[in-house]
Amino acid sequence: MFVTIVFDVAMIWFMPRTEPVSRRERPAKPALSRAAIVDAALRVIEREGAHKLTMRRLATELDTGPASLYVYVKNTTELNAQLIDRLLAELDLSWDGAESWRERLHRVLSDYSALLARRAELANAALHVWPDGPNYLDLVELVVRLLLSAGVSEQTAARSVDLLLQHATASAAEWTAHAREEGQDIADLTGTLAGADPTRHPTLTALGASIFTEGSHLERSRWAIDTLIDGILAGPGRRRATKP
Repeated sequence: MFVTIVFDVAMIWFMPRTEPVSRRERPAKPALSRAAIVDAALRVIEREGAHKLTMRRLATELDTGPASLYVYVKNTTELNAQLIDRLLAELDLSWDGAESWRERLHRVLSDYSALLARRAELANAALHVWPDGPNYLDLVELVVRLLLSAGVSEQTAARSVDLLLQHATASAAEWTAHAREEGQDIADLTGTLAGADPTRHPTLTALGASIFTEGSHLERSRWAIDTLIDGILAGPGRRRATKP
């Protein structure tokens, strides 16, 4: 028995010990930055949807504490501003003058609206935040440049940026809402208009329901942008006549 005990003790003594891993020897986590936070937020949105994106969920994704994130982004509103600016990097914001200012303005507004529509989870957020970053400034730069080329004053150009981008953003948010499975269909609107009481709504009855919904999405979108542009050009901030 004594021999057995001695043998067991000897085996324990000579067994290699598992050394605890020092925290300094563990693989270092990537340093936090605004870019890293935006990357992680996009991953969460892609996998789980924007409704799951919270500062706490984002901290878990980055293997850190929520307090660490606030050094780089104040709240989810600022985070959404960063996310939208990242998406704007996908836009072509060049203009060499070969394309008319009106056609180029049409194209950039349509591209911007389509970009948001592809990211339904951010289209609504874009209604409430100003994107924060160089890509947003590139977009504003192009729109102002095009408007100045149209002959409007600097003040009118500056004010018109908000009007035009607000329209494009709202169009994207509306389009994505209708595209959802539980969203309303155009037939719902047609049915409502067709059911108008002739006595209470004689004008609607006389026009008929189809006139309000006819035309493709592209045709209606182009008409809306042209109407806004024409209104801007007809305003008091005109500097000089120019070709459309």
